[in-house]
Amino acid sequence: MTNTRMISDISNYIFIEDTPCEVDAIFLPGGSHPEQPEYAAKLYKKGFAKFIITSGGVSIKREKWAGVRSKADIYNGTYTSDCEFFTDVLLKNCVPKTAIFGENKSRYTKENAFFSKSVADAHNLQIKKAIVVCKAFHARRCLMFYQMAFPETEIKVCPVHCYNITKYNWYKTEQGIERVLGEMARLGEQSVDEFKKYAIEKSYLS
Repeated sequence: MTNTRMISDISNYIFIEDTPCEVDAIFLPGGSHPEQPEYAAKLYKKGFAKFIITSGGVSIKREKWAGVRSKADIYNGTYTSDCEFFTDVLLKNCVPKTAIFGENKSRYTKENAFFSKSVADAHNLQIKKAIVVCKAFHARRCLMFYQMAFPETEIKVCPVHCYNITKYNWYKTEQGIERVLGEMARLGEQSVDEFKKYAIEKSYLS
């Protein structure tokens, strides 16, 4: 398929990737792929961050935790939430428990971000700059909601690739198309109310 402008515009909007840099915190929005917390642990051990905030309970679409998506032979605990799973991956990858904060009640991305803000506030964590480690096709939605939840924080996105869905191949499979265009739909559905609040605060709306 020729890379038309339509594909290019969607790709550039959804897939965001920043170069890792020194920050105060790493945010881990919920998921069941160990590649996310593994990468976060790698960044932490290289000195990029002081602490990690994990987030996620059970998806709003399910009544129980989905289960480990890969490397289940390594990460074989009896997990009941994204947060519990991610915390175990971080510990197994040599991140000290004292550097891990988390919440296990959020059900979707908006809650991941705002419940993480509650965790930061409860522990008096000062976050001027942060990295979000998320799935690549989830990058735009994560950036939007974490920036809304942490309006004074500079947010960078350092994604991992899951389901073999990338900026350069998403439109070549049904799964890729469903995931990426699904992200575009959820961005609008989930962000309208928060964006209106943002616009009022900035005096764009009266």
